[in-house]
Amino acid sequence: MTHVFAHRSGEWDLRVEPRVVGILNLTPDSFYDGGRYGTPETALAYAERMVEAGADAIDIGGQSTRPGGTPVPPEEEWRRIEASLSLLAARVVIPLSIDTYHAEVARRALDAGVSIVNDVSGLEVDPSIADAAARAGAGLVVMHSLGAPADLHAPREYEDVAREIRDSLAERMSLAQSRGVSRERIALDPGIGFSKRADQSIEALRGIGRLLELERPIYVGLSRKSFLGALTGAPPQGRLAAGLGAAAAAYALGARVFRTHDVRETVECVRVARALFAPAPAGAAAVGSAAASVASEPPAGSASVGVAP
Repeated sequence: MTHVFAHRSGEWDLRVEPRVVGILNLTPDSFYDGGRYGTPETALAYAERMVEAGADAIDIGGQSTRPGGTPVPPEEEWRRIEASLSLLAARVVIPLSIDTYHAEVARRALDAGVSIVNDVSGLEVDPSIADAAARAGAGLVVMHSLGAPADLHAPREYEDVAREIRDSLAERMSLAQSRGVSRERIALDPGIGFSKRADQSIEALRGIGRLLELERPIYVGLSRKSFLGALTGAPPQGRLAAGLGAAAAAYALGARVFRTHDVRETVECVRVARALFAPAPAGAAAVGSAAASVASEPPAGSASVGVAP
């Protein structure tokens, strides 16, 4: 069941196809799109565009987790999302996800109809968020990060990034299960950009194979992240290509759920990655070997033609 992620609206069999989750930030200060969707009507219009672009779910957030952002209490977080969430729950045909580390917000969102809880603190801030997910039969995304909300982006030191992320997420998954969340309803996120410098985020991506040892689907959020800026020098608005490259690499390493600002492009990216990394049809290897052999043979009559050393 490693490839099955269950939630309130059904289940995703990730052996069949990867899934793309569109980001809907209802905050005034998110690092890329803060303040764009401040009314229920603009939020709904954008959500509908993501559905048309091929999103499999929409992740709604009222709490900015950007570097330097100031956490807000649950009451303010809920105020930001309540009206839009109510409208989306009535009108959007794909599952909704709530991006929060406050159990109170998660409970209210679940009551409003969301199917997945995405906790960037990995149950560190409020473990009772797992209780809410369990009671509702919701999916739960457990992300790796360290520290209190205001310190999620503080520099950390690791001896072995991949091993420490795996061990931490194994503990948090066990905690979720102890609070009633069934195993098939848990997905694991290495937390790219959270409690990690750019080089550590790269090591976390390289370490996806270690996370697969926990036999749960791997969920990643890569688009527009700061580690891409560190690699390319581009601001958030110029990181699309880099993010798609990272998504293709993450797919090859074993990630199967992709949270993104750029739905259509990411859908196309992972569709191509899936086609390229799918097992070759029977006989394809032999054909490929033969083609390579033919390609490597010099044209007839060319033996006397050489290149000077």
